[in-house]
Amino acid sequence: MTPARASELATKDSIQPDTLAIELRTAVMRTSRRLRVEATGDVITPGQYTVLALLDGNGPQTLRGLAESEHVQAPSMTRIVNALVEQRFATRSAHPDDGRQVHVDITDAGRAVLAEARDQRTAWLAQRVAGLSEEDRETLSRAAHIMQEMSGK
Repeated sequence: MTPARASELATKDSIQPDTLAIELRTAVMRTSRRLRVEATGDVITPGQYTVLALLDGNGPQTLRGLAESEHVQAPSMTRIVNALVEQRFATRSAHPDDGRQVHVDITDAGRAVLAEARDQRTAWLAQRVAGLSEEDRETLSRAAHIMQEMSGK
C-alpha cells in the first residue's frame, strides 16, 4: 500500500463517528485540563474558579446545589466555599425560603478574580492559536462553531 493510500484510509477511519468522538473527547479534555492548570493562577484553584463561574452565571446557590452541579460531595464543596468566603470572593446568607439552608453568592472581588482568570485562559489559548497556520485557524473556527451547535442540542 502506498503512503498516500494509507493516509487516505487513516483519514477515512478518523471521520467515522466513533473514532471522531474519541478524538474530540480526548482533545477537549486535554485542552480543558491545560486551561484549568495553566491559567488559573495562584489566587484561586480550578475548583474555586468553577464555583465562581457557576455563581456568576446562575446567581446565588445552595451548597447542595453547587455540590450537585460539580459532582462532588457536600464536605468538598463546603471546603471550596469556605476558602472563597475567607478570601472575600463569595458570601453566605440565609436562604430566603428555608432557614436551614445557606445561599452562597459571588462578590465584586470574586467577579474581578474570575474575570482575571478568564482573561488568563483566553490569553493562554490565543498564544497557542497564534502559532497556527491561517488554514488551521479557519479549521478551528469552523470546528468551534460546530461544537457549540452540537452542545446546544
